[in-house]
Amino acid sequence: MAKDVLAYDVKKLLGIEPEHLPRHIAIIMDGNGRWAQKHGLPRFEGHRAGAKTVSRIVLEASKLGIQFLTLYSFSTENWRRPRQEIDVLMHLFAEYLVGERPNLMKYNVRMVHVGREAGLSDEVLRKLHGTISLTAGNTGMVLALALNYSSRVEITDAVRKIVQKSLAGEISVNDIEPQVISQHLYTAGLPDPDLLIRTADERRLSNFLLWQLSYSEFYIAKVHWPEFKESHIRHAIKNFARRERRFGALPSAVESASQSG
Repeated sequence: MAKDVLAYDVKKLLGIEPEHLPRHIAIIMDGNGRWAQKHGLPRFEGHRAGAKTVSRIVLEASKLGIQFLTLYSFSTENWRRPRQEIDVLMHLFAEYLVGERPNLMKYNVRMVHVGREAGLSDEVLRKLHGTISLTAGNTGMVLALALNYSSRVEITDAVRKIVQKSLAGEISVNDIEPQVISQHLYTAGLPDPDLLIRTADERRLSNFLLWQLSYSEFYIAKVHWPEFKESHIRHAIKNFARRERRFGALPSAVESASQSG
């Protein structure tokens, strides 16, 4: 049976209390192609290097005690890239989904999929379902793979589901609240991200978790994703822990609400 192993003492390692960790981190992994170009390599080598970074950061986040990690792996817009690049990416996804199974089990990580299945190859779907099924009983960090994902498509799909339920008499129009919308998104069951990390010094959301990132803290790393190391995610977490999150309220109101809870 999977169990938690090799967990860090975050107070000793990072100098912060465990309760100050972000519960959910989302990452836009940017700069694979530019890293390859900088090193005189074809783009697919950048994606291959980026896949190795994914392996390291997933394990690091797990050891740090992060409860949820969402990785923006492939957007619906990425289908417009050259066919050869897409084929390489799909091969790498299939390779990762199988190759990382021992580590996911060792570190008690449960994988879930965020995005549309339609459009993904049979091979990728078979291995995706296999890894999700294998790790379903794990009780540690949840790794959400945003694969074939688009936030606008996600919200559109959610609206369709809600309308269908309304027409069927399963839900009243007056009952449609933000919480109901959240329950029909791909990320249903996951808390909204506390921290968004984007690499390669990019400062856009790129159609990623537009609903869920309403009150997330942003951290921009200048390095390309293949260069993103354990020290970078640690720095991002320490930076997050120093921030005062207000959620639209004054500091005194936030403090009072947290004390009453």
